[in-house]
Amino acid sequence: MKIVYSEKHAQHDPQHFVVRGTKQRSAEQPERATRLLSAATEAGHTILPPRSYGPAPAATVHTPEYLDFLQIAAREWAKLPGAGPEVVPNVHPARAHASYPKALAGRAGWHQVDTGCPIGPHTWEAALAATEVASTVADMVLAGESHAYALCRPPGHHAYADMAGGFCFLNNTAVAAQRLRSKHERVAILDVDVHHGNGTQGIFYERDDVLTISIHADPDHYYPFFWGHAHEHGAGKGEGFNLNLPLPLGSPDGPWLEAGDRALARIREFQPTALVVALGLDASESDPLQGLKVTGPGFHAMAEKIARMGLPTVLVQEGGYLGDDLGRNLVQFLAGFEKGRGA
Repeated sequence: MKIVYSEKHAQHDPQHFVVRGTKQRSAEQPERATRLLSAATEAGHTILPPRSYGPAPAATVHTPEYLDFLQIAAREWAKLPGAGPEVVPNVHPARAHASYPKALAGRAGWHQVDTGCPIGPHTWEAALAATEVASTVADMVLAGESHAYALCRPPGHHAYADMAGGFCFLNNTAVAAQRLRSKHERVAILDVDVHHGNGTQGIFYERDDVLTISIHADPDHYYPFFWGHAHEHGAGKGEGFNLNLPLPLGSPDGPWLEAGDRALARIREFQPTALVVALGLDASESDPLQGLKVTGPGFHAMAEKIARMGLPTVLVQEGGYLGDDLGRNLVQFLAGFEKGRGA
């Protein structure tokens, strides 16, 4: 399989992460991407660099104010008296009847929904490179490739049009889907990350041209908590074009694959002509975040089911953290996908 990867991801190395009031190093470390790259290379996949696009692809799904903030935040933060090494807000507005702030501390609170998305000196460059990876793969598929894999880091599916969160800054999955829309009237997104793809859902929630489906651990007890529930179906023109399939914490292969069958049935009903898979590998039984208990063969089976749809497909890397099976699970998924395509 053709894989697009950028070394620029390593410029983002977040240090600030708060879990139950305790500061830790973030689970979203550069080693994630290098482990995935190493496993894919050893499995014989073809590694390609991304094309250069600049911020234009990101601007198709994100607001100008948000993109401006991401570009200047670290630089302006460093000028503040007593500022730490990363942009971490200490205030978050409810946004109800709120005004957009001028002060950087206020803008940080407006645009960073939690403490899992600290902005360092080169976060913008790394996040922008990830959108270029996703855009390159989307363009490859638009040019006739049946499928390809975007090894994106940092991930993106928690990023809204104007908010970062959950390790995510720019929504690579949404960028890819929007790019596919240039030639495809209907595009489906299937998110198999252990966390709900709330940012992706939010970006397309009132649209009927992009179907969003997410299979994830039940947000009643798991991040992102406020979004990802089964009653969220879309709004306005998008009513009925969002499907959430939350699973009980610790669910193994069986329920996960059954949810996959439900998702694929809805995709067939929607009749898209292209597909984006938000490939989170953190549903793994060995992932440190421990939301679900999916095995390597489970990833293989899910990929095979998806591939049998026969749709032009962009695979976008989302979560998956430093467990022993991270690279192996990627190889299992890619092998299953190619088997499903008859490769």
